[in-house]
Amino acid sequence: MIIFTEPELKQYVQLNLEAISVIEEAFTKLANNEVTMPPIMRVDIHDQNGEVDVKTAYIKGKDMFAIKVSSGFFNNYKLGLPSGNGLMMLISTKTGIPQAILLDNGYLTDVRTAAAGAIAAKYLSRENIETVGVIGAGCQARFQVRALKLVRNFKKVLVYSRSTERAKKYAEDMSAELGIEAEVADSAEMVVRNSDTVITTTPAKEPIIKAEWLHPGLHITAMGSDAEHKQELEAEVLVRADKLVCDTKAQCARLGELHHALDLGLLTSDSFIIELGQLTSKELIGRENDEQITVCDLTGTGVQDTAIALFAYNEMKKRNLGLNVENKTLPLKG
Repeated sequence: MIIFTEPELKQYVQLNLEAISVIEEAFTKLANNEVTMPPIMRVDIHDQNGEVDVKTAYIKGKDMFAIKVSSGFFNNYKLGLPSGNGLMMLISTKTGIPQAILLDNGYLTDVRTAAAGAIAAKYLSRENIETVGVIGAGCQARFQVRALKLVRNFKKVLVYSRSTERAKKYAEDMSAELGIEAEVADSAEMVVRNSDTVITTTPAKEPIIKAEWLHPGLHITAMGSDAEHKQELEAEVLVRADKLVCDTKAQCARLGELHHALDLGLLTSDSFIIELGQLTSKELIGRENDEQITVCDLTGTGVQDTAIALFAYNEMKKRNLGLNVENKTLPLKG
């Protein structure tokens, strides 16, 4: 058993084009039926505004697969703590024996989630964009914009958050980090109407974005809804989209923005909905012109977790990092 810590992982596993490529390949394998991925298991801790998810997937041909436990406790900011946390475990696909624990405190989840956002933008956002809108000012809001910068050039970020103080801090930090203009918006409507690409990163339980705010050429990546009670987009937004993409249709129909539109009867199981892997595998094409409105519903998949965990493991091993712990399986006596 090898144990890797968050400082090691942060030093050698970066949000970069290589990480994005790893996640893109994972979506392609999912689309090509090379992945076994069970439904997410989730425990809700409503009285603490928290949740714990367990995600996993086996990618055919890989020596190991990951089981990830991730938490989101959305009052943590009041304690000066990040909302996301967790760890990953790699298990041998030959023997079932645990091989490594990645004590990343949610860092690898941040990387793989941001990578998925970049992939969505790569295939669905206009090539030339000026302004990126962000709703939410937490950790993932930062990762998403960093990832987007790897696949699109843009000059300005508009951010809206219920906390004006957090939005101001976000704007200051991202402007300094990326060397772009960053401005706090007075409302979510201002963000949507004045942006070419919008990213939503909140645990909202009621829609933030309304269909009437949409405009030609807009792309929206919504990654906050990963539970039945969450919703960032008015259901009519999905109906208005010229192209609606999900990380997986089955999961989004249960947990994502999609399930609200299905429940209201605005979309059906026969509606034309694309999976992200159909774009990465080149089975289908994404944006076809600059006037289309596109939406990507991201709920976070186990295949992303296995892909990023294996990537991180290989990066650590080739540097001979990690703490080795003896983990013998002893035969039964008698």
